[in-house]
Amino acid sequence: MNLLRGKRVLLGVTASIAAYKAAFIVRELVKLGAEVQVILTPSARDFVTPLTLGTLSKKPVLDALIADKDLGTWNNHVELGLWADLYLIAPASANTLAKMATGASDNLLLTVYLSARCPVYFAPAMDLDMHDHAANQANITLLESRGNIQIPSASGALASGLEGRGRLEEPDEIVRFINSHLSSTAPLAGKKVLITAGPTREAIDPVRYLSNHSSGKMGYAIAEAARGMGAQVTLISGPVSIVAPRGIDVIHVQSAQEMYDATLAHFAEAHCAILSAAVADFRPKVAATEKIKKDLAKTVIDLEETPDILKKLGEIKAHQFLIGFALETENEVENARKKLVKKNCDLIVLNSTRDAGATFGFDTNKVTFVTHNKTEVMELKSKADVAKDIITYLSEQLK
Repeated sequence: MNLLRGKRVLLGVTASIAAYKAAFIVRELVKLGAEVQVILTPSARDFVTPLTLGTLSKKPVLDALIADKDLGTWNNHVELGLWADLYLIAPASANTLAKMATGASDNLLLTVYLSARCPVYFAPAMDLDMHDHAANQANITLLESRGNIQIPSASGALASGLEGRGRLEEPDEIVRFINSHLSSTAPLAGKKVLITAGPTREAIDPVRYLSNHSSGKMGYAIAEAARGMGAQVTLISGPVSIVAPRGIDVIHVQSAQEMYDATLAHFAEAHCAILSAAVADFRPKVAATEKIKKDLAKTVIDLEETPDILKKLGEIKAHQFLIGFALETENEVENARKKLVKKNCDLIVLNSTRDAGATFGFDTNKVTFVTHNKTEVMELKSKADVAKDIITYLSEQLK
């Protein structure tokens, strides 16, 4: 499972002969869909060029607190520390490890380290005797006791000509280590999440259908957020123009009946179902087998209700946590709470047509979480951030 996709990664590079491998680390991270910002110590420039790393990361490389003395601009270490989802220091020299252990902050890499609130990984790289020295091992032990994660050095030929431990682990192994660690510690690791997204199309004749304005953006964002927290995601999608995120099993459907059948087929093995699809409430009782001609335009089309997927899941759920969506135009919270009870849900994510920048077609959304004992109004956010809120709430409930 690729949990690095969409992650914001700081890569700190120190003064080591192994610094050339940083270029391959960047390439591996970018290949997996991570956004990478490289930070060099001043001396690291002697071993690898900012041009190489900046070209591969597609971001200017940072190596100093002061960006431009004449303009008075600086590289904000606090913002960088808050921006990152994880901080990887590779190669990590003995000198940098010692400074990390003592809290020294005489360069940008270290000030960002002290400001970082994200997981910190470090991959030592140095000669055999330096690596095994009691002082260096004590620094490594201290850093690990503080929650930093060591990516142990490999054994092999060293720059000094000696053979032994101290060699920087290979770039693909470093990235694999991080991805594996993220998978094992992810809040939803081992959980199966079933999600529906997008509209449905109910055929009138071979060329016409009833549908709605749903873009599927919210459901796809939820699917990506769930995968990012380690869940095994099955996404049942109506017809949308969104490319499915990697690492997600997508089942494409057209009609409400097809979505109903696919959802029920996968619900039993799910730990949670999130029904964000805008399923058509009605469909023609009989779809014409030939295109309806204009001279029959006044023909009355008899409608019938489509199967209620959320209600059915509420009736048959056992251990599953069930999340439904509600789009209301009036008495929003009251109607959402009625739906919560009637459909036997654990959470209703409420949308209102009264909120600007929300509902169909937008990249933003404004929702309210409605549970049996609480109503929580959220601010207007990107749909990606709303999705993270939903999945974070889910992970807390499934603990």
